[in-house]
Amino acid sequence: MVHFLIVLALSIALIAVLGVWRRDRRLLSESRKGSQDRDAERTAALEKANEGLRDSQVDLQRRWQYLAEAQRLSHSGTFGWKVHSGELVWSDETYKILGFARQMNPTFDLVFDRVHPEDRDRLRQLRDRATQNGMDLDVEHRILLPDGVIKYVHAVAHAGRDSSGDLEYMGVVTDITERKRAEEERQALSRNLQESKARLEEAQRVAHMGHYYWDLIANRVTWSDELHRIYGLTPHEGPIDMAMVREMIHPDDREHVFRAAEESVRSGVHSEAEHRVVRPDGEVRTVQGLGTVKRDASGRAYEMFGTVQDITERKRAEQERQLLSRDLQENKAWLEEAQRVTHVGYWVWDLETNRLIVSDEYCRILGLTPKKGPIDLGIVREIIHPEDREYVFRTAEEAIRSGERADCEHRILRPNGELRVVHSLGDLKKDSSGRPYQMFGTTQDITDRKRGEEALRRSQFYLSEGQRLAHMGSWAAKDLGIRWTDDLGTYWSDEVYKIFGLEPQKGPPNLEQYLAAVHPDDRASMEETIRMMHEQRCGCDVTKRIVRPDGEVRYVRCVGVPVFEGGVFKAFHGTTIDVTEQELLTQELRRERAYLTEAQSLTHAGSWASNLVTRQVFHSSEENNRLYGFDVSQHPNPFDLHYNSILAEDEPALATKLETAIRSGADFDVEYRIRRSDGAIRFLRGIGHHNPAQELGEYFGITIDITDRKRAEEERERLRQLETDLAHINRVNMMGEMAAALAHEIKQPIAAAVTNAGACLGFLDGERPDILEARDAASGTIGCARRAAEIIDHVRSLFKKSFPQREPVNLNELIREISLLLQNDSRRNSVTVHFELAENLPEVAGDRVQLEQVLMNLMLNAIEAMRDANGDLTIPSKMTDEGHLLISVIDTGVGIPTDKVDRIFDTFFTTKPQGTGMGLAISRSIVESHGGRLWATSNSGRGSTFRFTLPHKV
Repeated sequence: MVHFLIVLALSIALIAVLGVWRRDRRLLSESRKGSQDRDAERTAALEKANEGLRDSQVDLQRRWQYLAEAQRLSHSGTFGWKVHSGELVWSDETYKILGFARQMNPTFDLVFDRVHPEDRDRLRQLRDRATQNGMDLDVEHRILLPDGVIKYVHAVAHAGRDSSGDLEYMGVVTDITERKRAEEERQALSRNLQESKARLEEAQRVAHMGHYYWDLIANRVTWSDELHRIYGLTPHEGPIDMAMVREMIHPDDREHVFRAAEESVRSGVHSEAEHRVVRPDGEVRTVQGLGTVKRDASGRAYEMFGTVQDITERKRAEQERQLLSRDLQENKAWLEEAQRVTHVGYWVWDLETNRLIVSDEYCRILGLTPKKGPIDLGIVREIIHPEDREYVFRTAEEAIRSGERADCEHRILRPNGELRVVHSLGDLKKDSSGRPYQMFGTTQDITDRKRGEEALRRSQFYLSEGQRLAHMGSWAAKDLGIRWTDDLGTYWSDEVYKIFGLEPQKGPPNLEQYLAAVHPDDRASMEETIRMMHEQRCGCDVTKRIVRPDGEVRYVRCVGVPVFEGGVFKAFHGTTIDVTEQELLTQELRRERAYLTEAQSLTHAGSWASNLVTRQVFHSSEENNRLYGFDVSQHPNPFDLHYNSILAEDEPALATKLETAIRSGADFDVEYRIRRSDGAIRFLRGIGHHNPAQELGEYFGITIDITDRKRAEEERERLRQLETDLAHINRVNMMGEMAAALAHEIKQPIAAAVTNAGACLGFLDGERPDILEARDAASGTIGCARRAAEIIDHVRSLFKKSFPQREPVNLNELIREISLLLQNDSRRNSVTVHFELAENLPEVAGDRVQLEQVLMNLMLNAIEAMRDANGDLTIPSKMTDEGHLLISVIDTGVGIPTDKVDRIFDTFFTTKPQGTGMGLAISRSIVESHGGRLWATSNSGRGSTFRFTLPHKV
């Protein structure tokens, strides 16, 4: 309004200035129209008028500048309109307001093009009326600028006449857009205020909340209508007495409420009190009061404004909400526990942001730490097993495209490397346009279930395979024990059909067909068993024979048990086992057990099982008890009975060996003597074996009666001594045969020694003794003497009676030495000796004298077999494939008679007239005592071959 007054004042000033200017122009025009003769006189006046005009123009120009600035500040422009010619004159601000360039010549057509279409007709009508009656103008309208902006303008114009008497208008146009908008906002605020007031009243009514003004000085209260209703009163104008209010407050809360109000007045803090009120009809309501104290300039409290809300329903709702909250918390806890127990987690997938809101259990399933807030889909994608990743997201995309439920099983790889299997379900959510925006789903960890299913499949396979391998099938009878029917409601597994040789496609047989398949000798007892099971609901465990359709007889064991649920009989379940092989094996076992018992009796060996620490006997065979000569059935602890029969002189050594074996968990092999109950002394050998898986001191083994063996060993030792004596005698007998050879062998070194001694004397007896030659001759004499001594010592060793002593022996050297001793015999009997001795043969561990005796005996026999036959004696040596040394003595003599090949090694058997029959028997005994073997064969041509082997152990 101020802007408008300013513009109006400036406009009036402008009009006045324009009037002066017009007057001056008129005077100038009149002076020009005067007489020319007065020009000179009026020149001075004219110049003075021009000067006044210039001053007026300067003043006008200054006023125009003030006007332009005022227009700019007030968003007001001036205009002039000559009605007759239609000429329009605008100020610069008018151009700006109407949105035209200053260079443009304004016309009414341009103006009306800018007028808002809804205001255009009204303004045209106004223009027409103004043209006709010259009335003043005062109009508001809108203009529409080319850029779409709408402005509100207020045009005010005064009608007048120009110097020609034509109608013209001078006016002001003002941009009132901001004012109009402010008015619209003010009107909107007024409407909003009215609406807010109405809403406040409605809100108070809905929220059961009223307000009050409490005049603390007059102690009177003004209530809103809703507050009247809260207290159960009829709304009315005017204040309410505070005493009445006090009476309506519940007696138990009255003091508390007024104390809170007094505290608020005294301290200035807000008052807040929850209390009960008693309505006139007796109904009790719960309200909550809030109050704020107002104070004057001196700080004195003069008024309290506050609200009172009926919270009765809220209190009830709070109580119900608390109950619901507890229930919700319990349900949430149960849900979380159910998720944890069932390994099910939920998730919400925002399809726009690709982020997931997940439950704690879902995080645990993925191996992540539960946390608040969403997680990125990329994290979940990386946890999905690489081989399943494409399949999972392809399933999700297909569900989004088709709108169907997503359902897939896949593997995940937890951050710690653990592999799990999960099952995910997802349902799609769409907006009103049908566009999917979210997917809600669950994920369950089914790893244990998968493993269980796999284990169940394996168990089922193992069960069926076990039934097949064990020839065991299962059956059930739901009618047996309840009602007697022909088929008894029987179920058979496939293996039962196989056992009976029947086809599963035909179903299980009825009772008559089943009994027909039982062996005739077992049929009656089986029928009686079935009837007893039905009548007494008792189990069975019977073995019977069946006859298959092909006539084969099989042994079958049938086991059935009654099934009860809650004490109520339901059915029979059982198994059918083909025990034909077991039955036959049992029969065989019984026979073998009888054979074993008989064998133990014949071999005097008994079996036992015992714990040597606890002295508990688990098993003792009949033969074992018989060896000790006791009847153990009459004794509670046979261990002490057996152990006490050991001779006192053998018990300490035996106890030490047993304690050592028990302590180390080793096996033992002991020999000891016992005194039987009849006083007889027996030699026993005990062999015990300990299984590391058994308890300490637990052994099983055998006890052997070695009394006869011990006596045989004593006899064998006596015979061995006799054999040694005979061998010595044999060597002595050979002494005579070798005397000539010995004389021949000794004669040579003695003759050589004599010759060397004579030479030595000759070298010394000359005029000039040759000491060097004499020394050489003396050395030769000494060597010949030593050779003769070695020959004598070697022969003596052959006939010396001594105990065998084992030492490393080189058989090739031994063969050459014996050949040298027998060289004279070879020449005398025209025998040529050939050696085929393998190189680098290992030494053997043996008695050198005994091995020499074997070689000498075999070689002498061969030489004598070729007497005067110009024969060949070949002696080869080599290693066998088994790692033994093989020595052969091959001759070309008369050979071994065919009927005497098996007897030549018998004692006292001989084919020589002067033989004793002991040489080959002794030789075989010596070879066998060295761990070897001696045998003889006839050659394919002439002669025979004697071979013996020796192990090369040293």
